[in-house]
Amino acid sequence: MIDVKGKWCLVTGGCRGVGRLIAIEMAKLGANLILQGRDKSHAEKVINELAPYGVQVKAVGCNLENEAEIEAALAEIDSFGVQVDLVFNNAGLMSHYFSDFTTNTMDDFRQAMAVNFFAPIKIAYHFLPGMIQRGFGRMQLTTSGIANEPELAAYACAKAALTKFVKDFACKLNGSDVMMNVMDPGWLRTDLGGPNAPNAPETVVPGALVSVLLDDKKSGRWFSAQDYVGLSIADAVEAGSKVFA
Repeated sequence: MIDVKGKWCLVTGGCRGVGRLIAIEMAKLGANLILQGRDKSHAEKVINELAPYGVQVKAVGCNLENEAEIEAALAEIDSFGVQVDLVFNNAGLMSHYFSDFTTNTMDDFRQAMAVNFFAPIKIAYHFLPGMIQRGFGRMQLTTSGIANEPELAAYACAKAALTKFVKDFACKLNGSDVMMNVMDPGWLRTDLGGPNAPNAPETVVPGALVSVLLDDKKSGRWFSAQDYVGLSIADAVEAGSKVFA
């Protein structure tokens, strides 16, 4: 398990839901945080929550559907003059539900791909070169186990594309101390998952941290956060070391 104390960690969607929970747990471990939200002001509450942990916290705002806004946010992060070693590409957007699954619109696909695929890979391509040059980094992209629901085809296809991106990238990273993996949080009662989901948001911890804390130089793996419910972080990381695909 790596020591993240003093390292800078970017969490997209870090102002609420799973992102907020990840930020809190990383702060407990001593990591400094950069929180991305649709509006920078949304981070204020989380920044106050993180104050007791004595870490540095910064925030950036951008709409992940807008490439120009993403570029501006990345430039702002660069201007902080800090080295981002840990990235949780967590932010996501649920697509509309089409009861008649043959009527999914192309606009819905475009929006789902923009937020759930194009945005995270743009962020990944921004930080990966520096990680590779330094010989260290952790990148986690949030996927979904959604299946057999063509009513939500846009969301499902975007997440499938993201998983394919990470798995194909693994051949370039395996054996190095730059690791990129995917994490499925499970169906949670969040703004994205809705009130009928079976799992409380808090069940995502500690599983949502495992792939970033591992120290085994393996990429392209799928981690299901619900597999680690009830474990300590150390035990979850130990269990995660046995995940091979």
